[in-house]
Amino acid sequence: MHLLPDGTTLFIFLGASLVLLVTPGPAVFYIVARSIDQGRMAGLVSTLGVAAGSCVHSAAAALGISALLASSALAFNLVKLIGAAYLIYLGVRKFLLPDPVETDVLVAHKRLREIFVQGVIVNVFNPKTALFFLAFLPQFVDVAKGHVALQMILLGVVFASLGILSDGAYAIAAGSFGQWLKRHAGILRVQRYFAGSVFITLGVLTAATGSSKK
Repeated sequence: MHLLPDGTTLFIFLGASLVLLVTPGPAVFYIVARSIDQGRMAGLVSTLGVAAGSCVHSAAAALGISALLASSALAFNLVKLIGAAYLIYLGVRKFLLPDPVETDVLVAHKRLREIFVQGVIVNVFNPKTALFFLAFLPQFVDVAKGHVALQMILLGVVFASLGILSDGAYAIAAGSFGQWLKRHAGILRVQRYFAGSVFITLGVLTAATGSSKK
């Protein structure tokens, strides 16, 4: 059975994920700082750690949402609407509360194994990331296909894979042009407007089209 979203829904998921991933957050700042401090390889290893953390979040969200669906389709639909509202809130917050650019984060020199573990920890223990996965992934789940938990895990894996590409690009760029990035931090700020627009649009669309029915 094909459990990934079909057609337009998959395209929207991929597009929204990419725009959100390229917008700097705590994980990106950590990767950039690590790359500047220890080079591209350290940055790429931290990228893999962050991606592994994303998979942990998607699995946790999948277990929680599938448990809700098992008890009540109404509860699942309510979670989707709350998630849509949360995405809109995140978008508005992006516009009203600019995130500071933190490319000057200091990181201690570590071995590659330690860097990977730290990347996992940076992502897993970020409560905002957990809330994001709970709000974002259910918007693309088709209850009619069944296997809700597996659908969410697959979406999480796709999201993490895209994250490796986008975060990896940051790692390579920061490792090669770290000082230039510090002098042109405004580039990172501009991207938040794209993310804010995507959050709001996605939230409005999912709320307007209604929720899936069991």
